Amino acid sequence: MKSLSYKDAGVNIAAQDEALARSKAAIRASFTPGVLGDVGAFGGLFDVSKMGFGEGMILVSSADGVGTKLEVAKRAGIHDTVGRDLVQHCINDILVQGARPLFFMDYVGTGKLDPIVISDVISGCAEACRDNGLALLGGETAEMPGLYKDGDFDLVGFIVGAVERDRLIDGSKVAAGQSLIGLPSLGLHTNGYSLARAVVFDRLSLELDDRPEELGGVTLGEALLAPHKSYLKCTWPLLEEGLVAGMSHITGGGLPGNVNRMMNGTNAVIDRSSWEVPGLFRLLVSGGNIEREESFMAFNMGVGLVIAVDADKEERAMELLREGGEEPWHIGHLEAGDGQVLFND
Repeated sequence: MKSLSYKDAGVNIAAQDEALARSKAAIRASFTPGVLGDVGAFGGLFDVSKMGFGEGMILVSSADGVGTKLEVAKRAGIHDTVGRDLVQHCINDILVQGARPLFFMDYVGTGKLDPIVISDVISGCAEACRDNGLALLGGETAEMPGLYKDGDFDLVGFIVGAVERDRLIDGSKVAAGQSLIGLPSLGLHTNGYSLARAVVFDRLSLELDDRPEELGGVTLGEALLAPHKSYLKCTWPLLEEGLVAGMSHITGGGLPGNVNRMMNGTNAVIDRSSWEVPGLFRLLVSGGNIEREESFMAFNMGVGLVIAVDADKEERAMELLREGGEEPWHIGHLEAGDGQVLFND
């Protein structure tokens, strides 16, 4: 009887080691002064004092995934961008509470490990961490034949950040009369892909290298794989000046399902005519015959972040955002209410 090995059972440890080895340089390049130790330890260690935080600090953490955008990446054969998507999604999730990101950890589950694919994914995570000033502190890659089909993988991220207690954004400063500022997304970000794929691939029978008129010359693949934007650098000056009363990261649930998460005894009144909906969303809505209200629940419709500021601070907030390279919009205001998101058009 032939002696079985782990590789016979579908788990190739050598491939795991190769994937890590190929990624080490990118991971180390993301290290910040707070990192203790090197790649490969059982646990990641981080000295918070090295980042300038002392007493009164609150750690803020979050976990998320990329969703079925992975299917588009697999179809395109491009895997580093989903790593960036994951990191920047998680950054925004803790940013809206005022937190500065400290470190990130990733998890990849796959059926049969392809070292090149997995190293591309992890390198994308590492590059996004480096660009945003946080460390890729560790992670896990699990090969699970039988649970995932060959070629399939899932990607999850975990982030930890910190905020001084008196700078925490928790909804307590949100009030009626404040203005709402919207910041543009770069596309779908990491939400709505199951519906988007059904429209473009099943209903419209498009291919990734097609160039629908609505996309203004870019390919469908480029539009669908546009990165999930990080709003850290452009909003940090506002946080430092104490201009932000509340923020919402527009992910699953769109504007109605996310702006309501920052409100405290208020309703948000949003004018949908205050920004131009990008061509990708127009293509999806028309191609799928998607009802307007459904589209604003399924997609971000071009708005990736919403910021609530006192009306007399809006001009200064807009100025700082423009200095940070953004094109902000005044999209509405808050009024007394019970947590609803209302559209006035």
